[in-house]
Amino acid sequence: MYKVDLNSDIGESFGAYKMGDDAAIMNAVTSVNVACGFHAGDPLVMKKTLKTCAEKGVAAGAHPGYPDLVGFGRRNMKCTPDEEYADCLYQIGALKAFCEANGLRLQHVKPHGAMYNQAAKDPALAKAIAQAVKDAGEDIILMGLANSEFERAAKELGVPFAAEAFADRGYMPDGSLVPRSQPGALIHDVEAAAKRVVRMVTEGTVEAVDGTVINFRPQSICMHGDTPEAVEMAKAVRAALEAAGVKVTNLKEVVLG
Repeated sequence: MYKVDLNSDIGESFGAYKMGDDAAIMNAVTSVNVACGFHAGDPLVMKKTLKTCAEKGVAAGAHPGYPDLVGFGRRNMKCTPDEEYADCLYQIGALKAFCEANGLRLQHVKPHGAMYNQAAKDPALAKAIAQAVKDAGEDIILMGLANSEFERAAKELGVPFAAEAFADRGYMPDGSLVPRSQPGALIHDVEAAAKRVVRMVTEGTVEAVDGTVINFRPQSICMHGDTPEAVEMAKAVRAALEAAGVKVTNLKEVVLG
């Protein structure tokens, strides 16, 4: 039987500004990536989000990003590997404390936005993030783009790795994500997204924007929590996977068994 985790980026509200319906999307996913205050979120949002995770039995991961609230962490920054390491370890530590306060164990770390996309192609940045994950605690999983530098860095450092794919993002022929500034970056058709996810999990392929077929074997599928159709898409993707005989379960079971 195929097994896969469904994840969503949540906890991205800030002060008086609300983003996404976190409680609703947690009814459909098995793991969540919680913003740690740099690109989005704040201590009170983190506290409330982890409390809801505990109540709903959803596995929690840290979602560290660049210190760029105005740009929502989606603008490239020129950080050294040492800066990347320190920023990630700082954010992971904060989220881990909120997990423990709610009787949860931090399951994984998934970088956000520009940090994620830059490190997926940069061996030094990927290794810095993987080292931060390793130093944050035993058996924490690094989640990153399938067939990217994240996977190679995790293997080199002996960090558990989860290959991630995206239900709501377009792919370039090289397996990277279509930049948000370009056509085809976002997928809004819920049924189309569900069908492509079933193909990803059962066939190990996805079609890029130019028709190129990319081969990979994702262990987790992301639906971004800040898109208008996020909750509907998460429900549709889960229903389609289960109808295809796929077991939807949290990341730890998929990766570590």
